[in-house]
Amino acid sequence: MEKQELKHFEQNELRTFGRRHGKKLSMRKTWLMDNLLPKLAPKADEYGKNPMILEIGFGNGEHLRELAINNSNSIVIGAEPFANGVAALLSAITTESDNTLIPEYKNIRIFPDDVRLLLKNDGFKNVKFAQIWVLHPDPWPKAKHEKRRLLNHDFLNLLSSKLYRDGKIIIGTDHWEYYDWIVEQLKQTNLQIKSTSLDIIKTRYQIKNKAGTTEPKYLILDNI
Repeated sequence: MEKQELKHFEQNELRTFGRRHGKKLSMRKTWLMDNLLPKLAPKADEYGKNPMILEIGFGNGEHLRELAINNSNSIVIGAEPFANGVAALLSAITTESDNTLIPEYKNIRIFPDDVRLLLKNDGFKNVKFAQIWVLHPDPWPKAKHEKRRLLNHDFLNLLSSKLYRDGKIIIGTDHWEYYDWIVEQLKQTNLQIKSTSLDIIKTRYQIKNKAGTTEPKYLILDNI
């Protein structure tokens, strides 16, 4: 873990994601990161006025945009620590001519960091979600890195505590060993599997399918 990031985490927490930065951003994306991103920060005072949906690790934001369009009366929060993914989303939800937000995406909020910082923030302690999505998290396939996996039982219990009474957690991965590992982790939580069937748009990460499996597997969870 890089020294400048240590201040964000408790000593017993590991970084569960990879790089924060990729290739250099274009001038337009840099402008959007500096000027638009702060205006789209999640606001706890919106809780109670609209249903809340959370997507953790939204990549380039294809599915997050779909969520925003299909849930226009909800606030859709995306958490993503990879700066290039955040910039790609900002570019996609704004007009290229004047960098204004496209109206159909007005319900999107962006948290450009580790989602645990948001969920454990005092201002968000009472916020609950109707849906929490985690699609194609890094499987950390090497045995020595298994402890970095995001969807361990402690984190799943944190998500469980952030659900509405009838809320759902939706998980998708093309790494089948990780899928089985998550199922084992569920035994130490208050969550239960309601379904394993889901039809959603294909994201860039799903198309890449580094695990080489035929199709992603899904888990739709709710509280027992």
